[in-house]
Amino acid sequence: MAKLTIDGQSVEVKDGSTILDAAKAINIKIPTLCYHPDQSVKANCRICVVEVEGQRLLVPACAYPVSDGMVVKTTTARVRKARMNILELIFSHHSKNCLECDRNGNCELQTIAEDMHFIRDLRYPLELRGHGKDMSSPSITRDPSKCIVCDRCLVACNDVQTVFALNKENRGFPTVVTPVFGRSLADTVCISCGQCVQACPVGALVVHDDREPVWQVIEGNEKEVVAQVAPAVRVTIAEALGEDPGIVSTGRLVTAMKRIGFDKVFDTNVTADLTIMEEGTEFITRLTSGGALPMITSCSPGWINFCETYYPELLPNLSSCKSPQGMFGALIKTYYAQKMGKDPKDIFSVSIMPCTAKKFEAKRPELATNGNPDIDAVLTVQELARMIEQCGITFKDLPETDFDDPFGLGSGAGVIFGSTGGVMEAALRSVYEIITKQPLADINFKAVRGFQGVKEATIPIGDLNVKVAVAHSTGHARKLMDAVRDGKAEYHFIEIMACPGGCIGGGGNPIKNWAKMQLRFDAIYQADVNLPVRQSHKNPVIKELYQDFLGEPNSHVAHDLLHTTYRDRSNLLK
Repeated sequence: MAKLTIDGQSVEVKDGSTILDAAKAINIKIPTLCYHPDQSVKANCRICVVEVEGQRLLVPACAYPVSDGMVVKTTTARVRKARMNILELIFSHHSKNCLECDRNGNCELQTIAEDMHFIRDLRYPLELRGHGKDMSSPSITRDPSKCIVCDRCLVACNDVQTVFALNKENRGFPTVVTPVFGRSLADTVCISCGQCVQACPVGALVVHDDREPVWQVIEGNEKEVVAQVAPAVRVTIAEALGEDPGIVSTGRLVTAMKRIGFDKVFDTNVTADLTIMEEGTEFITRLTSGGALPMITSCSPGWINFCETYYPELLPNLSSCKSPQGMFGALIKTYYAQKMGKDPKDIFSVSIMPCTAKKFEAKRPELATNGNPDIDAVLTVQELARMIEQCGITFKDLPETDFDDPFGLGSGAGVIFGSTGGVMEAALRSVYEIITKQPLADINFKAVRGFQGVKEATIPIGDLNVKVAVAHSTGHARKLMDAVRDGKAEYHFIEIMACPGGCIGGGGNPIKNWAKMQLRFDAIYQADVNLPVRQSHKNPVIKELYQDFLGEPNSHVAHDLLHTTYRDRSNLLK
């Protein structure tokens, strides 16, 4: 332990802690921008500089280690002057149209400027970075004029996700973060996961906004506007609207969407259950009758993009199932349209997702029928929260409303799709009973839960010992796929989610850190426990769907509607 004094207050912290850690321990606020609690220390913005007795130069609190007897001052004239100068330098490169920015009111730079009462004419000429907005990606909008070169997006994209879609160009004052080779974002290896959006402290990287087309259709009253809501959304929408992380708000969410103008609000948990039936049956067939093993889940579109780009040789190992979003889109324009006696062209299908890559997925030609998209628009949690605010709805005061039939009852297995390990656990809950024809003594497969990067387990299922693995973030997925490709690891079934933590960590959610993620994770599994049905094959909605429309899992009709193919996108690496 080390004892030190900060602004006259004594504090004792572990050796190896930084001045920033020590200041937090006694509630002394030091401004930071490049620092992120879940990333390695970069110390390049210098807004956190402090004065240490005996040191000639100011030091960055985020990177400077404490020592016994250290005396630190964070509010001296010298420190204040340095921070003000740093802010001036940052703003000399930064667009000032805060009122037009998606991060207005939720911008770390804006908060620091307000806290420091930074209102003055700049001494430095304004020179904005880049060459205008890049809106080529259906998932992410990039505005280099707002970039502060904090490197947080680079760590997220290159170190955590190992995608390498972004890099730095130039040195010194002209430095800019940009897609590789000067390309637009859509022409790079970007997998649309949105982790750069989550990491960016300002508005340089934001979710591609698709609210206006949805508003136009709602207000036009010419089409029935139906929505599906992903499992993770019920855990993050209240947080996006200012409530504490980890609050499940399913009923209030449905009420809010009805007040906005959605005609029907359905639960994507239903097609999460359907995914388990189709994927589980496919796995059993591969396991018992031959097929490419390990079989790898296909419900994370960011992961699919990553696999198509970096591991095209493993495409035969991917489950042929569409994602739950894709399955729902197909059913809305077929089964639901027939059931309601409607022309599919008179239905406008909207997905509410935690995931920016779902926007990319919805535009895939494979998710269209005769050129007409199965999903007409995808909105993230961030976008839906803004729509709720635009309507003047006080979310915390709303009553509860149930999801609409015929897609209103999802199982607990569907809910846990929102977390890493959830798809695997949901599959095991059903596959075990389908193979053995015996009830599980305990449906909780805790070995595949948690935030460990790669989890492994061997599950006895009848006479078989099924070897499974779970990975989240494409950085961990890369390590797992390298081992599989090189013959260094053998599994039967693998779940991969592109985003750290799974869908609860998706790029379209409110801005996260691992502390918030743990609360979201706990909420997902509590929601599972609270539901009356916790296994996909026992969901009465699924049973009725097969009886009335699909026939049986992996039937000809099911394959036509619910399964797809993948493409080699490795040319993007050239």
